[in-house]
Amino acid sequence: MSIHETTTLLFRNTMRITDGHMAGFRAAVARAVAFAERHGPQLMVQTFVDEERMLAHSFQLYRDSDAVRAHWRLADPYIREVMEHCRVECFEVFGEPDADVVAGVRSALGDQCVPAFSPRVAGFVRFATAPGA
Repeated sequence: MSIHETTTLLFRNTMRITDGHMAGFRAAVARAVAFAERHGPQLMVQTFVDEERMLAHSFQLYRDSDAVRAHWRLADPYIREVMEHCRVECFEVFGEPDADVVAGVRSALGDQCVPAFSPRVAGFVRFATAPGA
């Protein structure tokens, strides 16, 4: 199946870490990612920190809009904890979420930033499998 035929969604969240909150941010993100790895519907989660610029970049890959909704239901306390240490500067959605997820993203961001939505044009996904899988 080509990626064009899928409902895969990639979120990129750029966060400005509050001065003096780097340790708290890192700890909150570590807890959130550990929870997502055990219980979340994401296919992939990666978070990167640029300490010099006090920015963090989070990438999350979802199978579809239903997976995004499941993530929101499960992870709300972890999201709130992370947000105690930062502010969203830029939020990008790659793919085509359903109207409910579009509204949810806009609502969650409030006045922090205006999200960007980019529909897929072409591509593919190649995930490595574990040895013996």
